[in-house]
Amino acid sequence: MNRIAVLVSGNGTNLQALIDSWKEGNLGGGELALVVSSAKGSFALERAEKAGIKAVTIERKKYKKSEDFDKALAAVLAENNIDLIVLAGFLCILGPPLIQNYRNRIINVHPSLIPSFCGKNFYGLRVHQEALKYGVKVSGATVHFVNETVDGGRIILQKAVEVKPDDTPETLQQRVMREAEWKLLPQAVAMFCGGEITFDKNR
Repeated sequence: MNRIAVLVSGNGTNLQALIDSWKEGNLGGGELALVVSSAKGSFALERAEKAGIKAVTIERKKYKKSEDFDKALAAVLAENNIDLIVLAGFLCILGPPLIQNYRNRIINVHPSLIPSFCGKNFYGLRVHQEALKYGVKVSGATVHFVNETVDGGRIILQKAVEVKPDDTPETLQQRVMREAEWKLLPQAVAMFCGGEITFDKNR
């Protein structure tokens, strides 16, 4: 059984989608073993505790260097024997040593159809603001492996979502979450835990 850590920074809506799938037995046999928040008091921690999942906070702002934050995070992951890391609204960029240690065992959900509107500084509402500014007719979400390039890892799943003429960044964000993110992320985790994803271990 794969022990899963979900890394969060805020409200935890994608975490809730994972919790719901897990409770229904739809995570490919994977176990939600740990939730780590980079921000104190995030609602995601309450979601975890309500679901009976161990929840810890490692505040990013308490570490001057990102390397020190990564070391603290790595220690907690090792302590809990984590097999798969899921970034679900996690606003910190992981450093190369941690990524290398969990090569092809870190997945992220991004609120656009990569390679559009992705990379450094593209997160949260900013993604949807830029999509509307550009005038795209279709947006969506992507689940991908994490590598040393921000949003540059191998794509696992994508789902398109219609952009409506009267959309605001907020309404588009909600539709992308509801129609794509909350479906794709549990599906990708189930595929990983069920051994359905094959990859080059050196990539």
